[in-house]
Formats: sequence, C-alpha cells, structure tokens
Amino acid sequence: MPLSIAYLEAAAELPTRFPPSIWHAHEMAFGFGGAVVAGFLLTAIPNWTGRMPLQGVPLAGLAALWLLGRIAVLASNSAPALVSAALDLAFPAVFIFVVAREIATGRNWRNLPMVAALALLFTGNLLTHLQAMDLAATGAIGARVGVATLVMLIALIGGRITPSFTRNWLVKNSPAGVEPAPFGALDRFALAATLVALVAWVAFPDAGLTAAPLIIAGAAFFLRLIRWRGVSTRAEPMLFVLHLGYGWVPLGFLLMGGNELLGVTAPAAPLHALTVGAIGTMTLAVMTRATRGHTGRPLVADQWTAAIYVAITLAAILRIGTPFTGEHYFTALAVAGGMWSLAYGLFVVLYFGMVTTRRLHQTA
Repeated sequence: MPLSIAYLEAAAELPTRFPPSIWHAHEMAFGFGGAVVAGFLLTAIPNWTGRMPLQGVPLAGLAALWLLGRIAVLASNSAPALVSAALDLAFPAVFIFVVAREIATGRNWRNLPMVAALALLFTGNLLTHLQAMDLAATGAIGARVGVATLVMLIALIGGRITPSFTRNWLVKNSPAGVEPAPFGALDRFALAATLVALVAWVAFPDAGLTAAPLIIAGAAFFLRLIRWRGVSTRAEPMLFVLHLGYGWVPLGFLLMGGNELLGVTAPAAPLHALTVGAIGTMTLAVMTRATRGHTGRPLVADQWTAAIYVAITLAAILRIGTPFTGEHYFTALAVAGGMWSLAYGLFVVLYFGMVTTRRLHQTA
C-alpha cells in the first residue's frame, strides 16, 4: 500500500510496465486478494472434505509461487511481458488445480463453485496482463472482474458465516433474544440481485442503466443484513465486525448506483466502499477470528484487535471521502493508505506470535 500511494502520487517510480492505477488494482485484487482467498480456502477445505490440510513443502511451494508473482509484476519492465505474465499466473493456475483436486477427492461437490470463482480470478488477472503486453486494452475490465469476484465471494461465504456465528453467540449470551432470520426468499433474491449488479458493473461500468441493478442489490442486501441481528452483537467486536464488513457491500452498491445517477464524484471513490470497506474489513474479521480459533484462544477481541477494526474502518471512510478534500486530496489519500497499513501492520504484530507458537489447550 505505501508503494501504491507513492506510485499513484508520482512520488516514486516503480520498475513495472503497469501504469499506476492498473498496477494498484492488479496487486490489490490478484496479489492481496489472491492470497486472502487462498488462505481462506486452505483453512476451510479440510473442514469441508475431512482431508488433511496442505502443509509442509507443498504449502511452502505455493507460497513461493505467490511471492514470485509479486516480484514478477513489480519488476515486469526488466523482463519480456510474456515471462512476467507466466510467472504471475503460475500461482492461481496451480491453486485452481489444488482446490479442484481436494474437492473432487473429498467428493465435496457443494463447494465446487469455488473452482469457478478461482477461474474468474485467473481470467481477470490474465486480462490485465494482456494490456501490459499491448495486446488488448483489457486492464480495467480485468481489475473489475477481480473485484467483482471477491465481492461475490463475500456475499456467499460471508452470508454463511455471519448469521451462523451470530446465532451461536446469541444462544449463549442472549437466549431470550431473537435469532437471525433463516435463509429464505429474501436471501436468494439478494444474492441473485448482487450477481446481476456485479455483471452489469463489470460489463458496463459507465452506463446509466447500471445504476438500477446496483441500487436494487444494495437495498436487498441491507434488508438481509438487518435480519441478522447485528446490533445485538455490538458488545463483542470480533462478531460485530463481521456485520460491519458485510454492511460495506450494500453501502458500496448504493454509493456506486447513486453516483452513476448523480455524477457526484469519480467512480473510484464509491468503489472503495467495496474494496477497502468490504474486502479489507471482512479479510481482517475472518483472519483475526480464524487465528484465535485455530490456536485455541477465546473468540474475544482485546483492545488492540478492536484498534485493527477501527483503523480499517477509518481507512474506508477516508478513501471514499478523498474527492471532497479539495487541495488536500493527496494528503487524504496518503492518510487513508496509512490507516490501511496500520490495520494490517497491527494484525501482523499482534497475531504473528499466535501462529508461530504452540496451540493453547483451551478451546474457544
């Protein structure tokens, strides 16, 4: 993120053949986003299939491929574009094979759509490289495919875990309270509307007609979220942040749709409600929860973990508001990027020790 801010503000030159906005979008959607999706699936698939998780040399090799891709894209001016693309696309290609093999071997056909999502991330990544190779002007649509895929995964997976964890917590802490509404017609409509809205935005980002499906999806999502009783979980930040992160999805749709109709600001500002807000917050929400749970720690946020959630929330608010800061635009952009870096930096500092030391005996 610091490199992105410096590159976007022309305060630094990077040895990449990607222009600043495309490099930033590519590395966040396919570098950062690809790692997030891989981390989640490598953690979840053993629970889905009952098989042992990927570990040891194969896991290290997969991580090395991801890192090689980041270096290849960053230094892409120093090598033929085809070589940089091949090195970067190696990680998602191998990971698709790994996930497909695990799902097929474990006969976990219910989660086979995850392979399709990974294929879309691969396709979006490829489209950005086609522009870097001067073969097609597809960098922007490739980035949109990546963002849309990540948002749809949040809609689907976040829609599973958020009401489920909320129900469990309410049963334990507020047995007389109202539980989250079960999955029903409204949920199916919201997910279908989200798919339509994202497809329309990917294909026709500047068309006025795209505003309608975005607004409809946003409204349906807000209704869905309200029925999950998120306000009742505000006493536990580690659970409430899931609702907060999920809430950025409908807010992002409404801001994007409203901006299409009114033309208040550049499209990138409301889009960051989905990227910094939804993707950034849900990633931290799931990582903090999963790390504590898998290391035998209670699922309770201390003050420093709460500070992580505050920092990422401020990053999203500041990034959306940057167009309204006038001559202080680049300062506001840098502060927003700094808050993002603070949130993830705090996560590394606070949680690194948990995953590198022996698991505690207590259970969450």
